[in-house]
Amino acid sequence: MIKLLRNIFLRNWGLKLFSFILALLLWLTLIPEEKMYSEKTLVIPLTLNNIPYQMELAEKVQPRINVTLNAPNRLLPQITEATVHAVLDLSSASVEQTAYPINKNMVSIPAGTEIKELYPSQVNIELEYTKEVTLKVEPTLIGELAEGFELKSVQVIPNEVSIRGPESKIPDKAVVKTTPIDISKFMQPTEIEAELILPNPDVRLSGSNTKVSVRLLIQEKVEEQEAEKPGKTADT
Repeated sequence: MIKLLRNIFLRNWGLKLFSFILALLLWLTLIPEEKMYSEKTLVIPLTLNNIPYQMELAEKVQPRINVTLNAPNRLLPQITEATVHAVLDLSSASVEQTAYPINKNMVSIPAGTEIKELYPSQVNIELEYTKEVTLKVEPTLIGELAEGFELKSVQVIPNEVSIRGPESKIPDKAVVKTTPIDISKFMQPTEIEAELILPNPDVRLSGSNTKVSVRLLIQEKVEEQEAEKPGKTADT
């Protein structure tokens, strides 16, 4: 019996191996493309939706996740960042929560594909309450006036602006600066517009105006006049 089986498998083994390989190639060639599956992994941004009112992200960083999809080979070219989206709904989030689970229901994918793996299984997101304050505007003056001139006064209009942002990003003694103004260019009273520089890049102006007017009262120095000498008394 053993000898018979050996003869069956070993006799003309080269021809049998060739036949097997040929049959496999024919099968791979003729099998419908829809039934040939492959995996593809994308790294996509996680969109954060429905952040609660009067809350915002402590850090403006968009998390990203790895998505591995199993799909027919003919669909692989359609699997891109433009067709695969992940959305995290934060409508029930709180400032106390920092870890949020990631699951397959959050990811939209092309029809005919399936999600095989998601990584990571959760993301860390820190929310803070929104803080709004009114800050003083301080002009930033550079350079020196020409000889013989002096700066009598500086007026900023408006001299205060309101800003909003995460509460940890607004220091207690913060001020808003203007872009530098070179006073060496001026020899007379001048009014100039200047952009505002906020105390932190994560805060923003409450209004739409991003500029202020700075009025510079520049005058020529008045030399002290020599004290008037006493005159002669009139004849009586």
